[in-house]
Amino acid sequence: MITLYNAARCPYAARARIVLAEKGLEVETVEIDLSDRPAWLYEKNPAGRVPVIEEDGGDPLSESTVIMEFLEERYPEPALMPADPADRAAVRLLIFRDKDLTDPYYALRRGENGAAEQLDAALAKLDVRLYDRDYLGGAEYSLADIALVPWVLRARDMLGVELSGYPSLGAWLARLEARPAIAAEAGVVAAL
Repeated sequence: MITLYNAARCPYAARARIVLAEKGLEVETVEIDLSDRPAWLYEKNPAGRVPVIEEDGGDPLSESTVIMEFLEERYPEPALMPADPADRAAVRLLIFRDKDLTDPYYALRRGENGAAEQLDAALAKLDVRLYDRDYLGGAEYSLADIALVPWVLRARDMLGVELSGYPSLGAWLARLEARPAIAAEAGVVAAL
């Protein structure tokens, strides 16, 4: 059994939720109030952040990117990484560069000057990437899609960012929302 220390509003925790759902894993979820973090959370993750997972009482594992990779290696089916090493590296690079999207998202959320334009530029870049491919990593759904979709959903549904100007990105999001794991995350976002 896997325990997920979670916060519904956290897009990093969303990554873990989506991968766990895609893998069809049984999960016990412990919801954390991020505005009043319990002291024991710092024993699980010294940074006091979610997500954190524990598997059958093993050592806690934190950081969403590490958790995604761990779950992919530990539970390889269904595969969420391409088989080709070069394609795998490309997916990892997209995840590594997530700040190209997340930084403008958070700047807009904080109401910083110029943030809307920065987020528009980040979304336009994703739109161009998706012009001739179904998914961020290429022809197949992967951890790259899972890594970025939480912010796209939150930009659209919580910040009111209009995606109609990004047709390839909109088509990608529609493909993703047809997947039960992403549809469930869209439901989480809608309830926030």
